[in-house]
Amino acid sequence: MIQCPGMLVDRKTGGARCRARDSRRGSAIVEIYIIAPFGGLPVTNATVVETTLSGLKLLGRGKVRDIYEVDGKLLLVASDRLSAFDVVMPDGIPGKGKVLTQISAFWFRMLSDIVPNHMISIDVDTFPPAARAHAETLRGRAMLCRKAKPFPVECVVRGYLSGSGWAEYKEKGEVCGIRLPKGLRESDRLPEPIFTPATKEEKGKHDENISFDRMVAMVGSETAEKVRSIVVALYEKAASYAREKGILIADTKFELGTADGELILIDEALTPDSSRFWPVAGYQPGGPQKSFDKQFVRDYLLTLPWNKTAPGPRLPADVVEKTALKYREALTILTGKDIG
Repeated sequence: MIQCPGMLVDRKTGGARCRARDSRRGSAIVEIYIIAPFGGLPVTNATVVETTLSGLKLLGRGKVRDIYEVDGKLLLVASDRLSAFDVVMPDGIPGKGKVLTQISAFWFRMLSDIVPNHMISIDVDTFPPAARAHAETLRGRAMLCRKAKPFPVECVVRGYLSGSGWAEYKEKGEVCGIRLPKGLRESDRLPEPIFTPATKEEKGKHDENISFDRMVAMVGSETAEKVRSIVVALYEKAASYAREKGILIADTKFELGTADGELILIDEALTPDSSRFWPVAGYQPGGPQKSFDKQFVRDYLLTLPWNKTAPGPRLPADVVEKTALKYREALTILTGKDIG
């Protein structure tokens, strides 16, 4: 039973929120958002911002996912936490974890002909008994996975000029050591997708773009070439499919790992958290684009006097609601399904 003794009122929107623990959700900490202003017909959304699942070994918490071990496998539980500028925001986004899990599962299935992945199942009813005991919390937001050793480099592929790539291009005319044609505008489509690796930093620190040569020095030429070939192929296939559905994948970050001596795709794949999704309709290079991803939150944060370090600022209820709808819209467009 959810108990929420105190409400925090958003003076800007008139909405309210509280944080509570729900015993029915496997000891998940949930936040209750009453989005609509007082006096209207309120719409209540519960967000899972943290889980503590009895009987399962907690290995750690990432920016978004809680990671457990069960029967020698990994159980990735996508919470509704949101990270922007590498800082976890204090407010969750209703349904976000379910969107991330279900979009990742969709891409893992579609792209498995290019590279294997770590997904075993997202069907809670097939999970080991210790995990099935928390079915209500896990359904739709958990993925049972093979264990893998994470690759030490973030694998970013860019098809359009945006974000940190645009900032670097304006300064140097290149991105991660790759020279680009002169005269490109923000959000322009690149002549061909480019692989721009980045370092992996601890939570709360910013990842650093690096050159391909630096990656070669870290992992060796053969491995670096193989990884680049794999992730560019992944991007090209996904981007082609998404474009037909009405979404431009401006850029995306892949995570690779090794399991049983082979490279596999791990973590998440082509989600609104790891990618920039733009609608095909209305695409106009020369400035920022409308998006289906958390760029909506980034844009709001850029209006604040915040130095992009923890703790992050509270998000107004209307920003939470609109962001939740953007995530779900991306899922529906790509897969034809909602979170249910």
